[in-house]
Amino acid sequence: MPHDEWRVAMVVPLRGPAGLFAPSCEAVIELAVDEVNAHGGILGREVVAEIVDGGDRPDQVAADVRRRVDAGAVHAVSGWHISSVREALVPVLAGRVPYAYPSLYEGGESRRGVFCSGETPEVQIAPALRWMRDELGVRRWFVVGDDYVWPHLSARAVRGFAHELDLDIVGEAFVALGAMDVERLVDRVERAPCDGVLMLLVGQDAVDVNREFARRGLDDRLVRFSPLMEENMLLASGADATGNLFVASSYFRSMATAGALDLLGGYLRKHGPEAPALSSAAESCYEGLHTLAAIAHRAATDRLEAWDAAVDGTAYEGPRGTVEFRGRQARQPVHLAVADGVDFDVLTALPAVAP
Repeated sequence: MPHDEWRVAMVVPLRGPAGLFAPSCEAVIELAVDEVNAHGGILGREVVAEIVDGGDRPDQVAADVRRRVDAGAVHAVSGWHISSVREALVPVLAGRVPYAYPSLYEGGESRRGVFCSGETPEVQIAPALRWMRDELGVRRWFVVGDDYVWPHLSARAVRGFAHELDLDIVGEAFVALGAMDVERLVDRVERAPCDGVLMLLVGQDAVDVNREFARRGLDDRLVRFSPLMEENMLLASGADATGNLFVASSYFRSMATAGALDLLGGYLRKHGPEAPALSSAAESCYEGLHTLAAIAHRAATDRLEAWDAAVDGTAYEGPRGTVEFRGRQARQPVHLAVADGVDFDVLTALPAVAP
């Protein structure tokens, strides 16, 4: 490996229910690499991104990354991937190379060398539930999720939020990731005495539920809320299947902030109007690379202990606005949007929650 390169393993799903994110993620990674290199790279070295399939079994993803780290072939890891993959990766990477995890997740990650910038339930789900209670009168929720760590721990947090916000959780259902019986799942929702459905589903799983909701006409009487619903998922669902669908995220392609418009402009200049849809999952990959660059700049060394010491207070401006690390967890503005066909209409900024 050339000594003037700084290689990052970008772990993104190339298969499975989240595989529909991959083309957008790969395209945005190319843009982020160009931007970081235009500003001197990382620690004076040219950044090179290697795509690793994060859609395989978590243990297989971890084994792939371990081989690369053992061989000295990568200097850091980032990318959009689910929490079960993160849980498999952290023991492989601990004390060895920095790991920027920019995906939304259940929160609580505090292990050394892991730098998280994704939304967590207390800043993403709780204020959205409060807004929908106050503005839409939604008080009775049915929770549906894929059967892995993020949905289960987020649902646990939601039970606490429900108590604080005087909401009722009238039912929960967890389904096999990428292998659910969508009709049976929606049967349970349809029979439940709920006003809203909290969807903790990934990629194609959420798309299938959206389509089934529309087929049954449930979108006319039930609000859906998801912390993970991005632009590719809207396209795959179809414009007729996104009614009454609300989403909370730090980034939407339709945001009119300076940082978001800069990202959209750079993306279109690089890839043209026929590029894969710019999305929140892809933007997370962009954040991951810029997070690595920002912490490296502040630490001024590749020693991991120096990164841990430098990360608190590291901040930069980007498509999400101001991203600032407090410890190894970043905070940034979170917005609530409603689906408008195959794009999002951003309604409001959600109130910040103290860490």
